[in-house]
Amino acid sequence: MMDSLYFKAFEDCTPPASVPLTRTRERIWHFFAALSLGLGLWYCQWRWTHTLNPEAITFSIVVALAETLAFIGCILFYFDIWRQDDTIALAPPKTRAQAGLSGTGPILLDIYITTLDETADLLEFTIADALSAVVPDGWVRQVHLLDDGNRTEIAGLAKRYNIGYFARGSKTGFKAGNLRHALLRTEGDFFLICDADTRIFKEFFLNSLGYFRDSTVAWVQTPHWFYDIPDGRKVDDNSGSGSGLPTFIQRIVRNEKAKDPFMSDPGLFFDVIQRRRNRNNASFCCGAASIHRREAVFSVALHDYSKHLLDTKLPVSKAHRQLALAAHDLQPFRYHVSEDIYTSIQSQSVKNSKWKSVYHPNIESKMLSPWGMQSWASQRQKYAGGSLNIFIRDNVLFKRGLPLLSKLHYGATFWSYLSSTWLLILLCAPALTLFSGSAPISAPSHAFFLHLVPFLIANEIALIVGCFGYDINKGRKLAIACIPITLKALWLALHGQKINFNATPKIPLLSGATRIVKTHLLLIGATGFAIIFACYGYARGWSNISLTFLVLNGFWGLWNIYTLWAAPRAAFWHAPTATKGDVL
Repeated sequence: MMDSLYFKAFEDCTPPASVPLTRTRERIWHFFAALSLGLGLWYCQWRWTHTLNPEAITFSIVVALAETLAFIGCILFYFDIWRQDDTIALAPPKTRAQAGLSGTGPILLDIYITTLDETADLLEFTIADALSAVVPDGWVRQVHLLDDGNRTEIAGLAKRYNIGYFARGSKTGFKAGNLRHALLRTEGDFFLICDADTRIFKEFFLNSLGYFRDSTVAWVQTPHWFYDIPDGRKVDDNSGSGSGLPTFIQRIVRNEKAKDPFMSDPGLFFDVIQRRRNRNNASFCCGAASIHRREAVFSVALHDYSKHLLDTKLPVSKAHRQLALAAHDLQPFRYHVSEDIYTSIQSQSVKNSKWKSVYHPNIESKMLSPWGMQSWASQRQKYAGGSLNIFIRDNVLFKRGLPLLSKLHYGATFWSYLSSTWLLILLCAPALTLFSGSAPISAPSHAFFLHLVPFLIANEIALIVGCFGYDINKGRKLAIACIPITLKALWLALHGQKINFNATPKIPLLSGATRIVKTHLLLIGATGFAIIFACYGYARGWSNISLTFLVLNGFWGLWNIYTLWAAPRAAFWHAPTATKGDVL
């Protein structure tokens, strides 16, 4: 295992600048997006009316349905990122009245640093940065360590830095329960949520608190930036040691450049998706690096509590509302593995609620990315499992009070996780076609290219322009890499089974990765064998497939292998002995 302070080698890294979507670029994006959607509809119509293979009708319908569902996902994504409308940033309020607060005196600000099993060495960096951040005039800051590990060493760390310390007897409610425990014991008018590795910059508060001059702003979410993502240097010759992988595989991959091997860079999600959702008050809280108004958090919790009393035919009185502050049922953040997005949905679903969210586009803090397949899988399992559980158990599409446009934004999120089902079909289709000799499409090759290729070209250009040039292909690889994790999460959600929550490790875990990618290796092997099988059959003359059939499906299979390879490549990756200097 590497040094737990491996991230010190990346201390000098600087975040990328946030780029606005210019009017000219937006028009180009809209043109190609509209062209892509028109061509996509044309292709889908032709696909269903002219290409179904009667000799393999079930297979043909299943593949056509998978393609159609994937296109619906494209439509939702286009809506998600259609337009950018940033909220105007103002100077931080200096008085309680300017912040929409009653009373006199300073504005109180709590900084919550949540921790479970992270080391004191890591937490020291987070605490030091929290204490070093500049606080605006008229504000008073208090830092608190929220230790769900209930450790003596961490309590001592808090004492040494003269900051607050809270520990619970149980871990009820996961991170949400940890936050609730602290919220009921502090009095800050606003509070910042930090994970153990969330290191805020000196001007974090100067740049983000101004939005609260609007008394209806409930929370402000700032981007996540992983400053420790590997920069693509060649791995060490001994990188395969301890991996349990065959030597010949190690030789193939050990000298391969591996920039962002775990596809962790969140730039596309935050700088494009979250930022564009801000226009419809649908940018959701992502936990770390978000600032919240206490009044908003508790008013939504009290609304849910009152609704529960009404649902159970119990009287709702002022006394009930006052007692609710200490009631076990009161949940400022919903008890859930994805408490951030769940609480956001609840807040935005309150009918006639004045509360709204703001997404701040500039990076104001830095965090650690998952290093190793165990860390990566743990993080992705939480994202997929929590989101699908919300979708199945509390479907926002039928949630009263949530505006239609917000439903579409959240629908895009859940649809992206559901896409694993039809992506798996499209991954398996070429192998099944080459083995069986029966294609899911019955149409001349020139007609197929005429209908599909223009859509693919327009879609690619639209995404390149609309996504600021972010590597959209990496997003596709990530979706495919997550298929086994997402399908497992979907199974658990459909059967109402408990979703296990494991905090994402904050140290490199570079072993035991093979089992995580066994599904990808199986699909790669099956597709590769199918291509060889079909080529051999064609060459020997005992297969009735045509050369065009072989080339089309062979290319499809090779493309699938290319996209599937991203997960095994990450599993085989091992960190160099030194990166960005000789600190490690």
